[in-house]
Amino acid sequence: MNDTPVKSAAEMESELDALVEARTRELSSLSTHLLDFAEREKAELARKLHDDLGGLLTAAKMDLSWLQSRLDVPAIQERLAQLGAVLDEAMDLKRQVVEELRPSLLDHFGLPTALRAYFDATCEKANLKCAIDIDESVQSMPRSTAIALFRIAQEALANVMLHARGTHAMLTLKRTPGLYTLTIADDGVGFDSKDPQFRWSHGLMGMRQRAHSLSGTLEIQSTVGGGTTLRAQVPAVES
Repeated sequence: MNDTPVKSAAEMESELDALVEARTRELSSLSTHLLDFAEREKAELARKLHDDLGGLLTAAKMDLSWLQSRLDVPAIQERLAQLGAVLDEAMDLKRQVVEELRPSLLDHFGLPTALRAYFDATCEKANLKCAIDIDESVQSMPRSTAIALFRIAQEALANVMLHARGTHAMLTLKRTPGLYTLTIADDGVGFDSKDPQFRWSHGLMGMRQRAHSLSGTLEIQSTVGGGTTLRAQVPAVES
């Protein structure tokens, strides 16, 4: 005879809730680890491209200049000039890839400068009018916080360009006691924020996880035809 007590529905539901909560914490921890790992890999790849590939391209340019100063044949000079143009394009591409992997302004001058430069350049290319309002008091913050907020802003602006079909984008970064607030808004077509297609998109989930990894929150307000506002809030911690 089986003497194992039968669990009530309430007990089973409580155990299931606890199991779901535990698995959710594990997945969140894994996601945070993968995001941190990806950032470290990007930084290392950016360093190798800047130092190793940059050194090779610079050496090639120096050798090209040496040849150009010693060969007077017009046909050869023309080909060398073409080669120089190709090397210049390669160096520009290298710089662009390095900046995408790890913005140098973020490391050297801080989040406000990096955000301004990125939004100005990106909006100009996309023919978007851009308004930027950043508190200078956010200059000093841990690198992990700066990287997370920068990546959230990157993804948010990419969504504006891909989906919003608007003409204006606005970035604000404010500091209040104990809190950083990053807001990106647009005047585009908007969407139904309750639609699972949007709520569970990879881009939004990635931004939300970056905020959660810093014990912060990410909220999205949008209505069809009424534009979209994304707001990330994370604790303000001194670096």
